[in-house]
Formats: sequence, structure tokens, C-alpha cells
Amino acid sequence: QVQVVESGGGLVQAGGSLRLSCAASGSIISINNMGWYLQAPGKQRWLVASITSTGSTNYADSVKGRFAISRDRAKNTVYLQMNSLNPEDTAVYYCNALVRSSSVAGFQEVWGQGTLVTVSS
Repeated sequence: QVQVVESGGGLVQAGGSLRLSCAASGSIISINNMGWYLQAPGKQRWLVASITSTGSTNYADSVKGRFAISRDRAKNTVYLQMNSLNPEDTAVYYCNALVRSSSVAGFQEVWGQGTLVTVSS
């Protein structure tokens, strides 16, 4: 019953920027990690960036120095600031949250439906 919803995707020119947002909602007790994953057509989903409950971040090598993940704990929201975009960044971006809820024992991994980012040359 916990869900995450992404927003902010769209079409952008190479070199441009976008900011993705992901808001978690439902019977949330706490959120451990939140992250953004990338999936290109016909490819496996892989981690772009993640952030822990204490603010520690992790980035894929291909986005280091270009993307920045941040978190607003009060809003249960994570952001991905995407700068210097190139066509290789084109993909569906999925939000992931590791949460503890009132209805499920332990932590639960929740995925959003994804938001499409298209970067033109």
C-alpha cells in the first residue's frame, strides 16, 4: 500500500538539465534508502544514484559530476538533478524506496512506474 510516484521527465536538448522528483506515500513508518534506476529499451535496469537515511550518496560512474541526488525527509521525496545531459542518458528512470510500513514486517522495496527522459542530439 506504499507507493512512489515519479515526475519531471521529458524531452531536453543535449547539454540541458532536468530535475526528477519522486514522492513516497502511504502507511510509511520510515524510509531507509531511496534511489533512481535507469532502464533503456531491451536493457537491464541499473542504479543511477541512491541516498541513505543518513544522507550518504552513491552514483554510477557515468553520472558522477553531472547528476546530484537529494532528499527531503519531511516530504518523503527524493530528487535527481540531471545536468549536462547527453543522448546516452535517454531512458526510463525509475524511483525505488526501501520502506518500513505499518502493514508489512521488515522493510519493503517499492518501485515507481517510471518517467521517460529523452535527450536529443
